[in-house]
Amino acid sequence: MTEPPVRHVSLRSGVYADSVRLMQVSRDVGAREGVTAVLVAMATPLNLELAAGMGLAPGDGASPDQLLIAIEAVDDDALAAAVAAVDTALAARERTAGPAQAVPLRTIGAGLDALGSDGPALAVVSVPGPYAVAEAADAIAAGGSVLVFSDGVPVEAEVALKRAAHEAGVLVMGPDCGTAIVSGLALGFANVVRPGPVGMVAASGTGAQQVSCLLDAAGVGVSHVLGVGGRDLSEAVGGLATLDALALLDADPATERVLLVSKPPAPSVAAAVRAAAEGLSVPVRSAALSPENPDLTAAVEALLADMGVTVPEWPSRPAALQAAPGAVLKGLYSGGTLADEAMLLAAPVLGDVRSNTPLRPELDLGTDLSAPDSVVIDFGDDALTVGRAHPMIDPTLRLEALARIAASGEPAVVLLDVVLGYGADPDPAATLAPALRAAGLPAVVALVGTEADPQGWSRQADALAAAGAAVFASNAQATRHALELLGVAR
Repeated sequence: MTEPPVRHVSLRSGVYADSVRLMQVSRDVGAREGVTAVLVAMATPLNLELAAGMGLAPGDGASPDQLLIAIEAVDDDALAAAVAAVDTALAARERTAGPAQAVPLRTIGAGLDALGSDGPALAVVSVPGPYAVAEAADAIAAGGSVLVFSDGVPVEAEVALKRAAHEAGVLVMGPDCGTAIVSGLALGFANVVRPGPVGMVAASGTGAQQVSCLLDAAGVGVSHVLGVGGRDLSEAVGGLATLDALALLDADPATERVLLVSKPPAPSVAAAVRAAAEGLSVPVRSAALSPENPDLTAAVEALLADMGVTVPEWPSRPAALQAAPGAVLKGLYSGGTLADEAMLLAAPVLGDVRSNTPLRPELDLGTDLSAPDSVVIDFGDDALTVGRAHPMIDPTLRLEALARIAASGEPAVVLLDVVLGYGADPDPAATLAPALRAAGLPAVVALVGTEADPQGWSRQADALAAAGAAVFASNAQATRHALELLGVAR
């Protein structure tokens, strides 16, 4: 007779860690033998709801400033080891946090005030969306620019923050800004790239990573990558941060050229940004995706031509792959912009491509994220990251989808991205390579990263190639290769 699982649920006061760090702790502890469920998170209403759905609710009296530790395991030994692992991870964070403040600083605004004129000009906010607005507003009021990593911020609050930042002469990057590089300092999911003359304004995290990594492979570095959040070029926000970021880069002596990277923008906003760019002294080239311009790699190559730099042969690991008759495309992406790029390249030759982030509303996938024929799924979409780590950190959902595709018997070519860099999975090939072998399907991987990244581009490429995958540094090249396997061309 199977023994029932054992559970640990506790709340701790006076302990705080940002959501990305806690998601990493949850992932690492959840991977331990004998652990069947884990949630280490601040006790916000959303996280309490998630814990309740797991059967690990802490009961009444929890408050958002408390840390929730909820674990289920197969036996007492596994549970005790898991709790100890959480304690060790949290203690390690505290040891690296630096000397304690004599008086604890409980807001970003208070921290900037305490640092005074010698303090940094940039604050980073990574708290649940409902609390991020107040922290960002405090930073702006204290005279600092702010990167809002948090999602879940209402669009009207985003507009208010960006208008306040403009009036204060500072910049709001975000909300949902996952990638930035400021004066060589990588923030969020950024890569290790060389310094150089190209500034970037990015309404796309993985798009910025793709572009900066290709530039690095061509021997060209970046001055700054200013993320502005995925909604900035929407009609509702109107490009407020993009316009400010362009002005900042125009005034920066280290920036000689600017590249604007985004998913398809609202036409009226694109026109306003284009008009503003034409009035700057620094040349601005657009890498905004659209049906007419579906290729980030082509935009990088055009920029290199502008600079008189020879376009290199982009790194790759070819493989002898063959698709079964009647095969369809199954795209399993962690990066939303890379997923969009794949769909924009594939749709003209494959026809309709279903997605949870579709090119047209009528192509939206159902809640089970599966459909016959060609499908591209963005596992980094906000709806799929509620209460769980981004797929660049935790690949569980994507690996499960790969296994389902293999089990379905539908002939397919699998197209995936793997994004390296700070904050991402320290060894994505360690789990993806065995999964690709088990699936037994022809697989094409867009591997976004550099040799200097903690994971190492070549190390990851070699491991994935050994599992039978074809690997490309360019997502556009990977997509075209997948289409060639399907017997079509783009």
